Amino acid sequence: MNKKTLILGGVRSGKSRLAERLATESQLPVTYIATATALDEEMHKRIALHRVRRPDNWIVIEEPLQLASVLYQQATRERCILVDCLTLWLTNLLTAQDTSQFLYEREALLSTIPTLTGRIILVSNETNMGITPMGELSRRYCDEAGRLHQDLAQCCEQVILTVAGLPHILKEHPHE
Repeated sequence: MNKKTLILGGVRSGKSRLAERLATESQLPVTYIATATALDEEMHKRIALHRVRRPDNWIVIEEPLQLASVLYQQATRERCILVDCLTLWLTNLLTAQDTSQFLYEREALLSTIPTLTGRIILVSNETNMGITPMGELSRRYCDEAGRLHQDLAQCCEQVILTVAGLPHILKEHPHE
């Protein structure tokens, strides 16, 4: 099955649970690509909660920066790839010391996604439904997240917005 799904939602909206359910329902072997970096105790706890929920037979790859490369290496027709989460990946790139890495990795992701085979599920935080942040980095993050989501939505057959644990289908093109 070749199908790409983008799941958006706010913090604690149920997007990761939905992605995990869809991955399980695919009945394919799952590779979970985690982009989070545990820089504080609270993030350590969040990561631990995700680990507890994941089935033991899932392959887990932690990759905070070079997402396109890992996707290219791992995606096959007989595999489901779940990426959680794109906005953490974006944060890692925007705060990296090498400022040119962001543009390179973003372009690599957008050019790689359409070429991938198998079941691809991308999870990302929808951060642009509130007020414009005051800080320069926060505004850039929201702008870049919005642009990334728009571009990825064009590459995906399915786009879902998750609110209060309820999935709302924004885009659904039947798989051929």
